[in-house]
Amino acid sequence: MRSVGIIESSVPIFTSSNSSVTGGCGNLGIEAARALLEHGVSGVSLFDVNPAQAQGVVDKLRSDFPLAKIITKKVDVRDQQAVQAAVAETADELGSLDILLCFAGVVACNHALDVALEEWKRTLDINTTGSWLCAQAVAKQMIEQGTGGSIVFTASISGHSVNFPQPQVSYNVSKGALLQLKSSLAAEWARYGIRVNSISPGYMDTILNEGPGLEEARKLWYSRNPMGRMGDPSELTGVVVLLCSRAGRYINGADILVDGGGSVF
Repeated sequence: MRSVGIIESSVPIFTSSNSSVTGGCGNLGIEAARALLEHGVSGVSLFDVNPAQAQGVVDKLRSDFPLAKIITKKVDVRDQQAVQAAVAETADELGSLDILLCFAGVVACNHALDVALEEWKRTLDINTTGSWLCAQAVAKQMIEQGTGGSIVFTASISGHSVNFPQPQVSYNVSKGALLQLKSSLAAEWARYGIRVNSISPGYMDTILNEGPGLEEARKLWYSRNPMGRMGDPSELTGVVVLLCSRAGRYINGADILVDGGGSVF
């Protein structure tokens, strides 16, 4: 990588860097991968529980960035062996692993008195434990390489305050835990040149926030945001590039809110 002062879209700020993106075939993962590729990342490995369903999107990435190596790995982030295998294969196929973006996640909306144990465990296993398993495996690879790197978790405004009007205790807890995980790993792994940060998006216009029954909730979310709207997945990419590149080389243990100012109320 080289140092940069002013970032222009035509100037690559990554050189010989390779990344893994969990939930890589979802809205947020694809936008983040595209942003890294636009800024010069040479390889991307998209981890997803069902990458085949997004084959058209992946093919478009390959067409748009013919000089980059873009691979997919079928991975359930709850499966430690699958995660470890995908990380090892990615490092072997791409040559190194320098960036990890954790976007794999699920949401569940039920009143606390009605939350079943399996629902609770599934949400925390994917959102929190899955992020931990990926971070641990990637950190071991980065330490073996001796190159350091950047790990970015996707937390949420839900980790900072209780959502309204929907009840979603398991999701809120899973994201709050990620904030502490981020800080703990940032403290431990900085000695290896590994920076660990998180992004806390507000309400983003993705599949998780669509569907029957959410129309009234969406109206409320608009009304409680100074910008009067939800975020577009592409509006997370500036923070992604900052945290993953040398532009953010002294940012460690930070959480950056990207919520249109919704948290100011």
